[in-house]
Amino acid sequence: IRNTLMYSFGKIIFSLPLSIMLAIAIYECRVKWLRKTVQTLSYLPHFLSWVIMYGIILSLFSPSDGIVNDVIKMTGGKAVDFLTNAKAFPWLVIFSDAWKEMGWSAIIFIAALMGIDVSLFEAAMVEGATAVQRTWYITLPSIKPVIATVVLLRLGTILDAGFNQMFMLYSVPVYDVADIIDTWVYRQGLLEFQFSLATAVGVFKGIIGMCLVLVSNKLVKKISDTTIL
Repeated sequence: IRNTLMYSFGKIIFSLPLSIMLAIAIYECRVKWLRKTVQTLSYLPHFLSWVIMYGIILSLFSPSDGIVNDVIKMTGGKAVDFLTNAKAFPWLVIFSDAWKEMGWSAIIFIAALMGIDVSLFEAAMVEGATAVQRTWYITLPSIKPVIATVVLLRLGTILDAGFNQMFMLYSVPVYDVADIIDTWVYRQGLLEFQFSLATAVGVFKGIIGMCLVLVSNKLVKKISDTTIL
């Protein structure tokens, strides 16, 4: 449960701001070909399976011939086995998920940005507002309801830390920091044939997820007057 919550909250804390920043960057870009190129490249990883992503991650972070470790060794450091290092593995999981899903998640925010009245930006520019000020005082407040909705939906699946990703990346040396509820259920339910236990855990996850959605919905409603229930 600890690992599941750690990865779920870690993915929200890192992935959500990165998705928002990417959406704003694409929206603010005035070079048409560059905007389309960045959109395409950022969406592409979403459509790759974690089997393919594992191959890419291995080619980047392999201790023997990975590109990242080659750079570390060139600068005088020692190679790090990111996939079996208990301290590095959680960061690898969180940032690889952010890389894979960041572009796809940005689609929602780009759609929300398209609905902002352009006259607000024009008026702000006339008053001398900088790009940062326009983003802080116009862009972010305008898409705040969408951000709140996305957070609510993510909290409802807080106990789903990404079975496919973890199943491909984890190994025995990092079980202590990599084993999540779904991988544990897989071993207990399918490999050990404890189907009743696996079913009970599934019901437990559903109840906890529903409670989290209800509680977070009330909190978000008080903060931003936005609700999905």
